[in-house]
Amino acid sequence: MKKNISPWLHQLNHARIHTKLTADITTDVAIVGAGIAGISTAFFILKNTDKKVAVLERFKLAHGATGHNAGQVVSYFEIGFAHLVQEFGVELATEGQRAIEQAWTLLDEMYTDGGLDIPLSRFVGYAGLVSYEQVLWHLEDSLSRQSAGLEVEPMRICAEEDFVEKIPQKYSGLYSIAPAKEVLATLETKQQKFVAVLSSQKGCINSALFCQEVLQYLLGKYPERFALYEHTPVHKVILHQSDALLDAGTHTISAMRVVLCTNGFENLHIINEHGLEVDAKYHHTLSGKIGYMSGYLETLNKTPTAISYYTDPTPGPDNSYYYLTRRSYEYEKDTEHNLISIGGPDLDIEEKHVYSHEDDYPEEHEQKIDEFVREVYDTDPNKKIDYVFTWHGLMGYTKNKVRLVGIEPQNQVLLYNLGCNGVGILPSIYGGKKIADHVAGKLVAASIFDVPSKKE
Repeated sequence: MKKNISPWLHQLNHARIHTKLTADITTDVAIVGAGIAGISTAFFILKNTDKKVAVLERFKLAHGATGHNAGQVVSYFEIGFAHLVQEFGVELATEGQRAIEQAWTLLDEMYTDGGLDIPLSRFVGYAGLVSYEQVLWHLEDSLSRQSAGLEVEPMRICAEEDFVEKIPQKYSGLYSIAPAKEVLATLETKQQKFVAVLSSQKGCINSALFCQEVLQYLLGKYPERFALYEHTPVHKVILHQSDALLDAGTHTISAMRVVLCTNGFENLHIINEHGLEVDAKYHHTLSGKIGYMSGYLETLNKTPTAISYYTDPTPGPDNSYYYLTRRSYEYEKDTEHNLISIGGPDLDIEEKHVYSHEDDYPEEHEQKIDEFVREVYDTDPNKKIDYVFTWHGLMGYTKNKVRLVGIEPQNQVLLYNLGCNGVGILPSIYGGKKIADHVAGKLVAASIFDVPSKKE
């Protein structure tokens, strides 16, 4: 068994002093969770209001899903745009998609304001498809995006595939035909089972390091209005009519608003003393998956990229896939390599009753990833691959796989910015800005992020 060693946490300042809550405090806004959602929410509330903010973290900054991912930044929903339209209607779906795409600008805003100089790579990334059924599923998604006035992700289909002549006429103009060798070269594979490739804007970032640098900026910019308390687990939130009390064990936090920016599995209980019951609904909203990733170093001779490989021919929002990112990485002082990070295997949290980041990394998951790498990406059978990093992280999934961002209807003292749903970086940042608008008293229009599914 290997240890859970994340390449992103490896780059943090391990000498940074961690402040624990040592007394009862009063604040305007209490944020529970110091991952990218919590830090982004704090950033926009502090910038756009005059409120005092305290962030409470049960362990350490960015040590949850934020520090245990593959570093991929994308602006799509795992369930696809066509599914969003079915769920919420074209208008709300379009506004939701544009909101996540515009989060790139919010990310730039955080970089500019904070004077950040940590690496953020942007490029055209790719997704590889292996079946005609997958091609049709994604073409239907493209057709929905085109009808809504959204940018369509270009698709190239291998000219050698027999199904090309069967593609329905309604998808004309949404794809192009290319030689198989071009498609495979784009996907950086020799595996001929891939029949098509999608292109879209993607990026790579160390989201844990990003949180650390934004934190330092906030501490310097707002010393009188901002504080982070680590090793401070919140066990209970008691909601009153116009304020709340948070139980952090030996100490309490009084706040006018509470924002939950967690993955939903912290044994946190919510007691609503002014309205209908909230606790059971909150815990029913989320389910969890443990994602497993491995990483190795290679020569710094390729550009950054992010590629998804849909190796399961069955299409749909629940289709499993492998994902890979490549970016420059300083492993030892003054020594840069390319870091190859690969993820894919996951485990429903129900199958593992208690998750701990200290759990060993199962050998079977490392083996699955190694088999994928050798079959698809790094196919030299004689090459020894040393997985310097093997890590896992707990991700929160909402029932409809759309991030939950907004006010709790039963008590407006409580707000949410949660639900990684597999692609959490840009939605977390968008959620931070939206929560800040709520706290500022702005009129915030209904959206897919706070309107429940029509099926519920």
